[in-house]
Amino acid sequence: MTSSSDRSLAVDVQGPKSYEIRTYGCQMNVHDSERLSGLLEDAGYVRAPEGSDGDADVVVFNTCAVRENADNKLYGNLGRLAPKKSQRPGMQIAVGGCLAQKDRDTIVKKAPWVDVVFGTHNIGKLPVLLERARIQEEAQVEIAESLEAFPSTLPTRRESAYAAWVSISVGCNNTCTFCIVPALRGKEKDRRPGDILAEIEALVAEGVSEITLLGQNVNAYGSDIGDREAFSQLLRACGKIEGLERVRFTSPHPRDFTDDVIAAMAETPNVMPQLHMPLQSGSDTVLKAMRRSYRQERYLGIIEKVRAAIPHAAISTDIIVGFPGETEEDFEQTMHVVREARFAQAFTFQYSKRPGTPAATMDGQIPKEVVQDRYMRLVALQEEISWEENKKQVGRTLEVMVAEGEGRKDGATHRLSGRAPDNRLVHFTKPEQDVRPGDVVTVEITYAAPHHLLAEGPTAHVRRTRAGDAWQKRNAAEAAKPAGVLLGLPTIGAPAPLPPVTGGCALT
Repeated sequence: MTSSSDRSLAVDVQGPKSYEIRTYGCQMNVHDSERLSGLLEDAGYVRAPEGSDGDADVVVFNTCAVRENADNKLYGNLGRLAPKKSQRPGMQIAVGGCLAQKDRDTIVKKAPWVDVVFGTHNIGKLPVLLERARIQEEAQVEIAESLEAFPSTLPTRRESAYAAWVSISVGCNNTCTFCIVPALRGKEKDRRPGDILAEIEALVAEGVSEITLLGQNVNAYGSDIGDREAFSQLLRACGKIEGLERVRFTSPHPRDFTDDVIAAMAETPNVMPQLHMPLQSGSDTVLKAMRRSYRQERYLGIIEKVRAAIPHAAISTDIIVGFPGETEEDFEQTMHVVREARFAQAFTFQYSKRPGTPAATMDGQIPKEVVQDRYMRLVALQEEISWEENKKQVGRTLEVMVAEGEGRKDGATHRLSGRAPDNRLVHFTKPEQDVRPGDVVTVEITYAAPHHLLAEGPTAHVRRTRAGDAWQKRNAAEAAKPAGVLLGLPTIGAPAPLPPVTGGCALT
Protein backbone atom coordinates (compact mmCIF):
# COMPACT_ATOMS: atom_id res chain seq x y z
CA MET A 1 0.00 0.00 0.00
CA THR A 2 1.25 3.50 -0.75
CA SER A 3 1.04 6.23 1.83
CA SER A 4 -1.02 9.37 1.31
CA SER A 5 2.20 11.41 1.19
CA ASP A 6 3.56 9.19 -1.58
CA ARG A 7 0.34 9.42 -3.57
CA SER A 8 0.06 13.18 -3.23
CA LEU A 9 3.32 13.58 -5.16
CA ALA A 10 1.43 12.84 -8.38
CA VAL A 11 -0.24 16.28 -8.46
CA ASP A 12 1.82 19.34 -9.31
CA VAL A 13 1.04 23.04 -9.33
CA GLN A 14 -0.16 22.85 -12.94
CA GLY A 15 -3.29 21.03 -11.85
CA PRO A 16 -4.49 17.43 -12.03
CA LYS A 17 -3.10 15.12 -14.67
CA SER A 18 -5.37 12.91 -16.76
CA TYR A 19 -5.12 9.15 -17.16
CA GLU A 20 -6.39 6.49 -19.56
CA ILE A 21 -6.43 2.73 -18.92
CA ARG A 22 -6.63 0.20 -21.75
CA THR A 23 -7.73 -3.23 -20.53
CA TYR A 24 -7.26 -6.57 -22.29
CA GLY A 25 -8.31 -10.08 -21.27
CA CYS A 26 -10.46 -11.56 -18.57
CA GLN A 27 -12.77 -10.42 -15.77
CA MET A 28 -9.85 -10.32 -13.33
CA ASN A 29 -8.11 -7.74 -15.52
CA VAL A 30 -11.29 -5.65 -15.71
CA HIS A 31 -11.48 -5.73 -11.93
CA ASP A 32 -7.77 -4.89 -11.60
CA SER A 33 -8.31 -1.88 -13.88
CA GLU A 34 -10.98 -0.60 -11.50
CA ARG A 35 -8.32 -0.78 -8.79
CA LEU A 36 -5.78 1.02 -10.97
CA SER A 37 -8.32 3.77 -11.64
CA GLY A 38 -8.97 4.08 -7.92
CA LEU A 39 -5.26 4.28 -7.14
CA LEU A 40 -4.66 6.99 -9.73
CA GLU A 41 -7.66 9.05 -8.66
CA ASP A 42 -6.62 8.66 -5.04
CA ALA A 43 -3.26 10.08 -6.12
CA GLY A 44 -4.93 13.10 -7.72
CA TYR A 45 -5.18 12.07 -11.36
CA VAL A 46 -8.45 12.55 -13.26
CA ARG A 47 -9.95 10.25 -15.85
CA ALA A 48 -9.50 11.38 -19.45
CA PRO A 49 -12.68 11.74 -21.50
CA GLU A 50 -13.88 8.71 -23.41
CA GLY A 51 -12.19 8.40 -26.79
CA SER A 52 -9.07 10.35 -25.77
CA ASP A 53 -7.01 7.72 -27.63
CA GLY A 54 -3.64 8.31 -26.05
CA ASP A 55 -4.06 12.03 -25.38
CA ALA A 56 -3.96 11.56 -21.61
CA ASP A 57 -0.99 12.51 -19.44
CA VAL A 58 -0.68 8.87 -18.31
CA VAL A 59 -1.65 5.88 -20.45
CA VAL A 60 -1.74 2.49 -18.70
CA PHE A 61 -1.91 -0.84 -20.54
CA ASN A 62 -3.35 -3.66 -18.42
CA THR A 63 -2.26 -6.61 -20.52
CA CYS A 64 -3.23 -10.22 -21.14
CA ALA A 65 -0.75 -12.96 -22.08
CA VAL A 66 -3.00 -15.84 -23.10
CA ARG A 67 -3.04 -15.25 -26.84
CA GLU A 68 -0.19 -16.09 -29.18
CA ASN A 69 -0.01 -12.55 -30.60
CA ALA A 70 -0.59 -10.65 -27.33
CA ASP A 71 2.91 -9.18 -27.40
CA ASN A 72 2.60 -8.05 -31.03
CA LYS A 73 -0.62 -6.25 -30.16
CA LEU A 74 1.00 -4.51 -27.20
CA TYR A 75 4.11 -3.38 -29.08
CA GLY A 76 1.98 -2.17 -31.98
CA ASN A 77 -0.06 0.01 -29.62
CA LEU A 78 3.07 1.23 -27.86
CA GLY A 79 4.59 2.12 -31.22
CA ARG A 80 1.58 4.25 -32.13
CA LEU A 81 1.99 6.18 -28.87
CA ALA A 82 5.71 6.91 -29.33
CA PRO A 83 5.19 9.97 -31.61
CA LYS A 84 2.56 11.41 -29.26
CA LYS A 85 4.90 11.05 -26.31
CA SER A 86 7.74 12.75 -28.14
CA GLN A 87 5.44 15.71 -28.78
CA ARG A 88 4.12 15.89 -25.19
CA PRO A 89 6.76 16.54 -22.52
CA GLY A 90 5.77 14.84 -19.27
CA MET A 91 3.51 12.19 -20.82
CA GLN A 92 4.03 8.77 -19.23
CA ILE A 93 3.26 5.22 -20.37
CA ALA A 94 2.89 2.25 -17.99
CA VAL A 95 2.49 -1.45 -18.79
CA GLY A 96 1.05 -3.90 -16.25
CA GLY A 97 -0.84 -7.17 -16.14
CA CYS A 98 0.01 -10.70 -17.18
CA LEU A 99 2.23 -9.85 -20.17
CA ALA A 100 4.25 -7.47 -18.00
CA GLN A 101 4.63 -10.21 -15.39
CA LYS A 102 5.83 -12.57 -18.12
CA ASP A 103 8.11 -10.33 -20.23
CA ARG A 104 9.55 -7.98 -17.57
CA ASP A 105 12.68 -6.23 -18.91
CA THR A 106 11.85 -7.17 -22.51
CA ILE A 107 9.18 -4.48 -22.69
CA VAL A 108 11.58 -1.61 -21.97
CA LYS A 109 14.17 -3.05 -24.35
CA LYS A 110 11.65 -3.21 -27.21
CA ALA A 111 9.88 0.03 -26.29
CA PRO A 112 12.37 2.26 -24.41
CA TRP A 113 9.83 5.10 -24.24
CA VAL A 114 7.82 3.12 -21.65
CA ASP A 115 8.16 4.67 -18.18
CA VAL A 116 6.82 1.96 -15.85
CA VAL A 117 6.48 -1.83 -15.98
CA PHE A 118 4.65 -3.52 -13.08
CA GLY A 119 3.24 -7.00 -12.56
CA THR A 120 0.06 -8.69 -11.39
CA HIS A 121 1.19 -8.83 -7.76
CA ASN A 122 2.06 -5.16 -7.14
CA ILE A 123 -0.57 -3.02 -8.86
CA GLY A 124 -0.70 -0.86 -5.71
CA LYS A 125 2.73 0.54 -6.56
CA LEU A 126 1.69 2.23 -9.82
CA PRO A 127 1.40 5.86 -8.53
CA VAL A 128 4.76 5.68 -6.75
CA LEU A 129 6.48 4.10 -9.76
CA LEU A 130 5.12 6.84 -12.04
CA GLU A 131 6.42 9.53 -9.71
CA ARG A 132 9.79 7.80 -9.34
CA ALA A 133 10.12 7.53 -13.13
CA ARG A 134 9.34 11.24 -13.48
CA ILE A 135 11.87 12.32 -10.85
CA GLN A 136 14.68 9.94 -11.89
CA GLU A 137 13.92 10.32 -15.62
CA GLU A 138 14.39 6.62 -16.27
CA ALA A 139 12.13 3.60 -16.63
CA GLN A 140 11.00 1.82 -13.48
CA VAL A 141 10.56 -1.96 -13.75
CA GLU A 142 9.20 -3.60 -10.62
CA ILE A 143 7.78 -7.12 -10.74
CA ALA A 144 6.81 -8.79 -7.46
CA GLU A 145 6.98 -12.60 -7.28
CA SER A 146 4.16 -12.88 -4.76
CA LEU A 147 1.08 -10.86 -3.86
CA GLU A 148 1.94 -7.70 -1.90
CA ALA A 149 -1.61 -6.64 -1.03
CA PHE A 150 -4.92 -8.29 -1.88
CA PRO A 151 -6.40 -6.11 -4.67
CA SER A 152 -9.63 -5.51 -2.77
CA THR A 153 -7.75 -3.57 -0.09
CA LEU A 154 -6.78 -0.94 -2.69
CA PRO A 155 -8.81 2.15 -3.67
CA THR A 156 -11.35 1.50 -6.41
CA ARG A 157 -13.05 3.52 -9.13
CA ARG A 158 -15.91 1.18 -10.00
CA GLU A 159 -17.46 1.40 -13.45
CA SER A 160 -20.98 0.84 -12.16
CA ALA A 161 -22.94 2.47 -9.35
CA TYR A 162 -25.36 -0.46 -9.01
CA ALA A 163 -23.33 -3.63 -9.76
CA ALA A 164 -19.86 -4.64 -8.63
CA TRP A 165 -17.19 -7.30 -8.88
CA VAL A 166 -16.03 -8.71 -5.54
CA SER A 167 -12.81 -10.69 -5.71
CA ILE A 168 -12.77 -13.65 -3.30
CA SER A 169 -9.47 -15.21 -4.41
CA VAL A 170 -6.54 -14.69 -6.73
CA GLY A 171 -4.34 -17.21 -8.49
CA CYS A 172 -5.04 -20.80 -9.51
CA ASN A 173 -3.77 -24.22 -8.41
CA ASN A 174 -4.67 -26.01 -11.65
CA THR A 175 -2.14 -27.03 -14.31
CA CYS A 176 -4.20 -26.96 -17.52
CA THR A 177 -1.79 -27.42 -20.42
CA PHE A 178 -3.32 -24.56 -22.48
CA CYS A 179 -3.21 -21.96 -19.70
CA ILE A 180 -0.35 -19.77 -18.51
CA VAL A 181 -2.27 -18.06 -15.71
CA PRO A 182 -0.86 -20.03 -12.72
CA ALA A 183 2.65 -19.05 -13.79
CA LEU A 184 1.69 -15.36 -13.92
CA ARG A 185 -0.82 -14.94 -11.11
CA GLY A 186 0.57 -17.59 -8.77
CA LYS A 187 -1.06 -20.17 -6.52
CA GLU A 188 -4.55 -19.60 -5.21
CA LYS A 189 -4.82 -17.22 -2.28
CA ASP A 190 -8.19 -16.81 -0.59
CA ARG A 191 -9.57 -13.79 1.23
CA ARG A 192 -11.06 -14.21 4.67
CA PRO A 193 -14.86 -14.63 4.53
CA GLY A 194 -15.34 -11.75 6.97
CA ASP A 195 -13.38 -9.39 4.71
CA ILE A 196 -15.43 -10.42 1.67
CA LEU A 197 -18.76 -9.97 3.45
CA ALA A 198 -17.65 -6.63 4.91
CA GLU A 199 -16.84 -5.38 1.40
CA ILE A 200 -20.22 -6.56 0.09
CA GLU A 201 -22.07 -4.91 2.98
CA ALA A 202 -20.21 -1.66 2.33
CA LEU A 203 -21.12 -1.82 -1.35
CA VAL A 204 -24.78 -2.44 -0.56
CA ALA A 205 -24.73 0.54 1.81
CA GLU A 206 -23.53 2.65 -1.15
CA GLY A 207 -26.46 1.45 -3.30
CA VAL A 208 -25.03 -1.60 -5.09
CA SER A 209 -27.72 -4.27 -5.51
CA GLU A 210 -25.87 -6.88 -7.63
CA ILE A 211 -22.47 -8.41 -6.95
CA THR A 212 -20.43 -10.95 -8.89
CA LEU A 213 -18.04 -13.08 -6.85
CA LEU A 214 -14.83 -13.31 -8.82
CA GLY A 215 -11.95 -15.77 -8.83
CA GLN A 216 -9.70 -17.52 -11.30
CA ASN A 217 -11.27 -20.74 -9.99
CA VAL A 218 -14.05 -19.27 -7.90
CA ASN A 219 -15.60 -22.42 -6.43
CA ALA A 220 -12.22 -23.74 -5.26
CA TYR A 221 -12.52 -21.02 -2.62
CA GLY A 222 -11.59 -22.51 0.72
CA SER A 223 -8.67 -24.64 -0.44
CA ASP A 224 -6.26 -22.03 0.86
CA ILE A 225 -7.96 -21.93 4.26
CA GLY A 226 -8.70 -25.66 4.48
CA ASP A 227 -12.51 -25.60 4.25
CA ARG A 228 -14.07 -27.52 1.35
CA GLU A 229 -17.53 -26.04 1.99
CA ALA A 230 -16.34 -22.45 2.30
CA PHE A 231 -17.80 -21.41 -1.07
CA SER A 232 -21.30 -22.73 -0.41
CA GLN A 233 -21.18 -21.12 3.05
CA LEU A 234 -20.19 -17.83 1.43
CA LEU A 235 -23.15 -18.02 -0.96
CA ARG A 236 -25.53 -18.63 1.95
CA ALA A 237 -23.99 -15.75 3.89
CA CYS A 238 -24.61 -13.46 0.92
CA GLY A 239 -28.26 -14.45 1.14
CA LYS A 240 -28.49 -12.86 4.58
CA ILE A 241 -27.29 -9.41 3.49
CA GLU A 242 -30.29 -7.08 3.47
CA GLY A 243 -30.56 -5.03 0.27
CA LEU A 244 -28.41 -7.39 -1.82
CA GLU A 245 -30.77 -8.46 -4.59
CA ARG A 246 -28.58 -10.45 -6.97
CA VAL A 247 -25.52 -12.64 -6.46
CA ARG A 248 -23.56 -14.20 -9.32
CA PHE A 249 -20.15 -15.86 -9.56
CA THR A 250 -17.58 -16.68 -12.23
CA SER A 251 -15.85 -18.88 -13.20
CA PRO A 252 -16.19 -22.26 -11.46
CA HIS A 253 -14.31 -25.47 -12.29
CA PRO A 254 -16.21 -28.77 -12.67
CA ARG A 255 -13.68 -30.51 -10.43
CA ASP A 256 -14.69 -28.38 -7.45
CA PHE A 257 -18.41 -28.19 -8.16
CA THR A 258 -19.94 -30.07 -5.24
CA ASP A 259 -23.48 -30.90 -4.18
CA ASP A 260 -23.38 -28.39 -1.32
CA VAL A 261 -22.80 -25.58 -3.86
CA ILE A 262 -25.81 -26.69 -5.90
CA ALA A 263 -27.92 -26.79 -2.74
CA ALA A 264 -26.74 -23.31 -1.73
CA MET A 265 -27.61 -21.95 -5.18
CA ALA A 266 -31.09 -23.48 -5.07
CA GLU A 267 -31.86 -22.49 -1.47
CA THR A 268 -30.48 -18.93 -1.41
CA PRO A 269 -33.06 -16.60 -3.01
CA ASN A 270 -30.66 -13.87 -4.13
CA VAL A 271 -28.22 -16.30 -5.82
CA MET A 272 -29.32 -16.06 -9.43
CA PRO A 273 -30.39 -19.09 -11.53
CA GLN A 274 -27.33 -18.83 -13.74
CA LEU A 275 -24.22 -20.97 -14.07
CA HIS A 276 -21.16 -20.54 -16.24
CA MET A 277 -19.40 -23.93 -16.30
CA PRO A 278 -16.37 -24.23 -18.64
CA LEU A 279 -16.37 -27.48 -20.63
CA GLN A 280 -13.34 -26.91 -22.92
CA SER A 281 -13.84 -30.29 -24.65
CA GLY A 282 -16.34 -33.13 -24.60
CA SER A 283 -13.68 -35.75 -25.37
CA ASP A 284 -12.18 -37.64 -22.44
CA THR A 285 -8.97 -38.07 -24.44
CA VAL A 286 -8.62 -34.35 -25.05
CA LEU A 287 -9.61 -33.49 -21.48
CA LYS A 288 -6.80 -35.74 -20.27
CA ALA A 289 -4.33 -34.01 -22.61
CA MET A 290 -5.56 -30.66 -21.29
CA ARG A 291 -5.03 -31.92 -17.71
CA ARG A 292 -8.65 -31.26 -16.92
CA SER A 293 -9.54 -33.33 -13.87
CA TYR A 294 -13.05 -34.38 -14.96
CA ARG A 295 -14.51 -36.38 -17.82
CA GLN A 296 -17.65 -36.11 -19.95
CA GLU A 297 -19.82 -38.21 -17.64
CA ARG A 298 -18.88 -36.14 -14.60
CA TYR A 299 -19.56 -32.88 -16.44
CA LEU A 300 -23.00 -33.92 -17.70
CA GLY A 301 -23.82 -35.25 -14.24
CA ILE A 302 -23.26 -31.78 -12.77
CA ILE A 303 -25.50 -30.20 -15.41
CA GLU A 304 -28.22 -32.77 -14.65
CA LYS A 305 -28.07 -32.05 -10.91
CA VAL A 306 -28.20 -28.28 -11.44
CA ARG A 307 -31.21 -28.60 -13.72
CA ALA A 308 -33.00 -30.84 -11.21
CA ALA A 309 -32.42 -28.35 -8.39
CA ILE A 310 -32.89 -25.14 -10.45
CA PRO A 311 -35.14 -25.94 -13.44
CA HIS A 312 -34.97 -22.43 -14.98
CA ALA A 313 -31.20 -22.07 -14.67
CA ALA A 314 -29.41 -20.71 -17.74
CA ILE A 315 -26.13 -22.57 -18.19
CA SER A 316 -23.28 -21.26 -20.32
CA THR A 317 -19.82 -22.58 -21.05
CA ASP A 318 -16.41 -22.16 -22.71
CA ILE A 319 -15.18 -24.52 -25.43
CA ILE A 320 -11.82 -24.78 -27.19
CA VAL A 321 -11.82 -26.26 -30.70
CA GLY A 322 -8.74 -27.73 -32.36
CA PHE A 323 -6.63 -28.58 -29.31
CA PRO A 324 -3.47 -30.49 -30.34
CA GLY A 325 -4.29 -34.11 -31.14
CA GLU A 326 -8.06 -33.54 -31.40
CA THR A 327 -9.52 -35.99 -33.91
CA GLU A 328 -12.84 -35.75 -35.71
CA GLU A 329 -14.19 -38.32 -33.25
CA ASP A 330 -13.00 -36.15 -30.34
CA PHE A 331 -14.73 -33.14 -31.86
CA GLU A 332 -17.96 -35.12 -32.28
CA GLN A 333 -17.85 -35.86 -28.55
CA THR A 334 -17.83 -32.11 -27.92
CA MET A 335 -20.82 -31.71 -30.22
CA HIS A 336 -22.56 -34.51 -28.31
CA VAL A 337 -22.10 -32.71 -24.97
CA VAL A 338 -23.41 -29.46 -26.48
CA ARG A 339 -26.54 -31.27 -27.68
CA GLU A 340 -27.04 -32.94 -24.28
CA ALA A 341 -26.30 -29.90 -22.10
CA ARG A 342 -28.30 -27.44 -24.20
CA PHE A 343 -26.32 -24.39 -23.14
CA ALA A 344 -28.04 -21.03 -23.20
CA GLN A 345 -24.76 -19.63 -24.52
CA ALA A 346 -21.28 -20.91 -25.33
CA PHE A 347 -18.08 -18.92 -25.70
CA THR A 348 -16.19 -20.83 -28.36
CA PHE A 349 -12.50 -20.39 -29.16
CA GLN A 350 -10.19 -21.72 -31.82
CA TYR A 351 -7.11 -23.09 -30.10
CA SER A 352 -4.07 -20.87 -30.44
CA LYS A 353 -0.66 -21.45 -28.92
CA ARG A 354 0.02 -19.74 -25.62
CA PRO A 355 3.79 -19.25 -25.34
CA GLY A 356 5.10 -20.93 -22.22
CA THR A 357 2.36 -23.56 -21.98
CA PRO A 358 2.87 -27.32 -22.47
CA ALA A 359 0.25 -27.43 -25.24
CA ALA A 360 2.25 -25.01 -27.40
CA THR A 361 4.90 -27.69 -28.06
CA MET A 362 2.62 -30.75 -28.20
CA ASP A 363 2.60 -33.01 -31.24
CA GLY A 364 -0.53 -33.08 -33.39
CA GLN A 365 -1.09 -29.36 -33.93
CA ILE A 366 -4.28 -29.10 -36.03
CA PRO A 367 -4.19 -27.34 -39.43
CA LYS A 368 -5.90 -23.96 -39.40
CA GLU A 369 -8.48 -24.90 -42.03
CA VAL A 370 -9.56 -27.97 -40.00
CA VAL A 371 -9.91 -25.91 -36.83
CA GLN A 372 -11.92 -23.29 -38.71
CA ASP A 373 -14.30 -25.89 -40.14
CA ARG A 374 -14.94 -27.45 -36.74
CA TYR A 375 -15.38 -24.06 -35.16
CA MET A 376 -18.03 -23.04 -37.69
CA ARG A 377 -19.94 -26.29 -37.21
CA LEU A 378 -19.90 -25.86 -33.44
CA VAL A 379 -21.04 -22.23 -33.64
CA ALA A 380 -23.90 -23.19 -35.96
CA LEU A 381 -25.08 -25.91 -33.57
CA GLN A 382 -24.89 -23.66 -30.53
CA GLU A 383 -26.72 -20.82 -32.32
CA GLU A 384 -29.57 -23.22 -33.06
CA ILE A 385 -29.72 -24.41 -29.45
CA SER A 386 -29.46 -20.88 -28.01
CA TRP A 387 -32.38 -19.77 -30.14
CA GLU A 388 -34.49 -22.79 -29.17
CA GLU A 389 -33.75 -22.25 -25.48
CA ASN A 390 -34.55 -18.55 -25.73
CA LYS A 391 -37.88 -19.30 -27.44
CA LYS A 392 -38.90 -21.14 -24.26
CA GLN A 393 -38.81 -17.76 -22.51
CA VAL A 394 -41.57 -16.29 -24.69
CA GLY A 395 -44.68 -15.67 -22.59
CA ARG A 396 -42.79 -15.60 -19.30
CA THR A 397 -43.01 -12.58 -17.01
CA LEU A 398 -39.55 -11.56 -15.80
CA GLU A 399 -38.02 -9.02 -13.45
CA VAL A 400 -35.33 -7.19 -15.40
CA MET A 401 -32.65 -5.05 -13.79
CA VAL A 402 -32.16 -2.03 -16.04
CA ALA A 403 -28.59 -1.79 -17.31
CA GLU A 404 -26.44 0.95 -18.75
CA GLY A 405 -24.84 0.59 -22.18
CA GLU A 406 -26.21 -2.89 -22.97
CA GLY A 407 -28.40 -2.10 -25.99
CA ARG A 408 -26.46 -0.41 -28.78
CA LYS A 409 -29.66 0.32 -30.74
CA ASP A 410 -31.79 1.44 -27.80
CA GLY A 411 -31.80 5.07 -28.90
CA ALA A 412 -33.14 4.24 -32.35
CA THR A 413 -35.70 1.68 -31.16
CA HIS A 414 -36.90 3.67 -28.12
CA ARG A 415 -36.14 0.66 -25.95
CA LEU A 416 -34.16 0.10 -22.78
CA SER A 417 -32.15 -2.99 -21.90
CA GLY A 418 -31.38 -5.04 -18.84
CA ARG A 419 -30.66 -8.47 -17.47
CA ALA A 420 -33.13 -11.12 -16.36
CA PRO A 421 -32.34 -13.10 -13.20
CA ASP A 422 -30.73 -15.83 -15.33
CA ASN A 423 -28.60 -13.11 -16.99
CA ARG A 424 -30.30 -13.21 -20.38
CA LEU A 425 -30.23 -9.85 -22.13
CA VAL A 426 -33.71 -8.31 -22.45
CA HIS A 427 -34.66 -5.31 -24.59
CA PHE A 428 -37.98 -3.77 -23.48
CA THR A 429 -40.23 -0.90 -24.51
CA LYS A 430 -39.34 2.28 -22.69
CA PRO A 431 -42.06 2.92 -20.08
CA GLU A 432 -43.72 6.29 -19.58
CA GLN A 433 -42.44 6.36 -16.02
CA ASP A 434 -38.84 7.47 -15.56
CA VAL A 435 -36.53 4.49 -15.14
CA ARG A 436 -32.82 4.45 -14.31
CA PRO A 437 -30.03 1.87 -14.47
CA GLY A 438 -30.31 -0.22 -11.32
CA ASP A 439 -34.12 0.02 -11.21
CA VAL A 440 -36.16 -3.15 -11.82
CA VAL A 441 -38.99 -3.53 -14.35
CA THR A 442 -41.48 -6.36 -14.76
CA VAL A 443 -42.09 -7.30 -18.39
CA GLU A 444 -43.55 -10.11 -20.50
CA ILE A 445 -41.28 -11.67 -23.13
CA THR A 446 -42.83 -11.50 -26.61
CA TYR A 447 -39.97 -12.53 -28.93
CA ALA A 448 -36.71 -14.43 -28.76
CA ALA A 449 -33.52 -14.18 -30.82
CA PRO A 450 -30.42 -16.35 -30.29
CA HIS A 451 -28.66 -13.77 -28.11
CA HIS A 452 -31.43 -11.62 -26.63
CA LEU A 453 -35.10 -11.43 -25.70
CA LEU A 454 -37.67 -8.75 -26.54
CA ALA A 455 -40.54 -7.44 -24.39
CA GLU A 456 -42.50 -5.33 -26.85
CA GLY A 457 -45.61 -4.75 -24.75
CA PRO A 458 -46.16 -2.22 -21.96
CA THR A 459 -44.08 -2.51 -18.81
CA ALA A 460 -46.17 -4.13 -16.10
CA HIS A 461 -44.35 -2.53 -13.20
CA VAL A 462 -41.41 -0.24 -12.45
CA ARG A 463 -39.67 -0.58 -9.10
CA ARG A 464 -37.41 2.32 -8.25
CA THR A 465 -34.49 1.08 -6.18
CA ARG A 466 -31.65 2.30 -3.99
CA ALA A 467 -29.36 1.14 -6.81
CA GLY A 468 -31.14 3.50 -9.21
CA ASP A 469 -30.79 6.27 -6.63
CA ALA A 470 -27.04 5.55 -6.43
CA TRP A 471 -26.71 5.72 -10.23
CA GLN A 472 -28.59 9.04 -10.32
CA LYS A 473 -26.54 10.51 -7.48
CA ARG A 474 -23.25 9.45 -9.07
CA ASN A 475 -24.11 10.89 -12.47
CA ALA A 476 -25.34 14.14 -10.94
CA ALA A 477 -22.08 14.47 -8.98
CA GLU A 478 -19.94 13.84 -12.04
CA ALA A 479 -21.95 16.27 -14.18
CA ALA A 480 -21.43 18.94 -11.54
CA LYS A 481 -17.64 18.57 -11.45
CA PRO A 482 -15.78 21.73 -12.51
CA ALA A 483 -14.24 22.01 -15.96
CA GLY A 484 -10.87 20.33 -16.24
CA VAL A 485 -11.75 17.39 -13.99
CA LEU A 486 -12.37 14.89 -16.73
CA LEU A 487 -13.89 11.83 -15.11
CA GLY A 488 -16.52 11.28 -17.80
CA LEU A 489 -19.62 9.15 -17.38
CA PRO A 490 -19.40 5.42 -16.65
CA THR A 491 -19.90 3.36 -19.78
CA ILE A 492 -19.77 -0.24 -18.70
CA GLY A 493 -22.78 -0.46 -16.40
CA ALA A 494 -23.29 -3.84 -14.75
CA PRO A 495 -20.07 -5.82 -14.91
CA ALA A 496 -20.26 -7.97 -18.01
CA PRO A 497 -20.81 -11.43 -16.58
CA LEU A 498 -18.98 -13.15 -19.40
CA PRO A 499 -16.76 -10.82 -21.36
CA PRO A 500 -15.34 -12.44 -24.50
CA VAL A 501 -12.15 -13.57 -22.82
CA THR A 502 -9.53 -14.96 -25.15
CA GLY A 503 -8.81 -18.25 -23.44
CA GLY A 504 -6.90 -19.35 -20.37
CA CYS A 505 -7.14 -16.48 -17.94
CA ALA A 506 -10.79 -16.83 -16.99
CA LEU A 507 -11.44 -20.18 -18.61
CA THR A 508 -11.27 -22.43 -15.61
